Amino acid sequence: VPFTGRGKLILPFALVRAALQARALLRRGDADVAVGMGGYASIPLIVGARLAGVPSLIHESGAIAGRANRVAAMLTGNVALAFDEAAAQFKGKARTVGMPLNPQIAEFDRGALRPEARSAFGLADGVTMVLVSGGSQGSARLNEAAVGLAGRWKHRENVRIVLKAGTTHADDVAGRLRENGGDAVTELTSFFDRMDHAYAAADLMVSRAGAGTVAELAAVGLPSILVPYPYAPDDHQAVNASVLTKVGAARLVRDEEATAERLAPLIEELLDDPDRLAEMARATAKVARPEAARELAGWVLELARG
Repeated sequence: VPFTGRGKLILPFALVRAALQARALLRRGDADVAVGMGGYASIPLIVGARLAGVPSLIHESGAIAGRANRVAAMLTGNVALAFDEAAAQFKGKARTVGMPLNPQIAEFDRGALRPEARSAFGLADGVTMVLVSGGSQGSARLNEAAVGLAGRWKHRENVRIVLKAGTTHADDVAGRLRENGGDAVTELTSFFDRMDHAYAAADLMVSRAGAGTVAELAAVGLPSILVPYPYAPDDHQAVNASVLTKVGAARLVRDEEATAERLAPLIEELLDDPDRLAEMARATAKVARPEAARELAGWVLELARG
């Protein structure tokens, strides 16, 4: 049931019903602890845990807390954070553990994986890879910028763009790349079978600033240019991006400025300065938390043991 519009009318009844169902499930399963990972569905779980006398914990993945977790936090004293920036919104009862990541990313070893990854993308020595991704669905803005960059660099032999355009946009982007000659320097894909390969082969990433992406960039040590989604509630992607920009691991470019004309000089400046890129890569270690899943699991088990 949504928190807006007509949903407000039935929300109280739906919440009570769902909370009672959650309480029954927790008791039936003899649960030792309840964990909410955010989203509206976690609220009745935390309410149900309170009613059942079961300890509970919530995890906030963003640098700005979501509405559901702000509500759920009223009913539990255990709040785990992905980023320190969200702590002030929970009035001192939160602890930063990081973002639980796929083991493929959490155990990432760039030096060991890079030769295999670059070979998988067919990159010759001396070729720089710029990875562009707008998230799982792709981004029209970043796709347009990548097409413009590809056209600008179409005669360069030392740069390759790998563009994750999203399934919906892939055919249109492919056609535009053929038209401007950018297909000569661009590999277009709708998804990656091995995201760790993409990260290991890349020298720089241009992407949105979802919480998961920011955490992964920190974990894999990849310099980035972040373009926050402009319609995110509370501009939370810009706050997510600040996790990396404030330590010098990323540059922020606003969506309306994310054109090929604006991005090209910035990217070229970075690619022409390997020392600067290396410095940005090292800076990611200041915020990386590869042990997040283990730390969060440890906290849950502490609660389960009472």
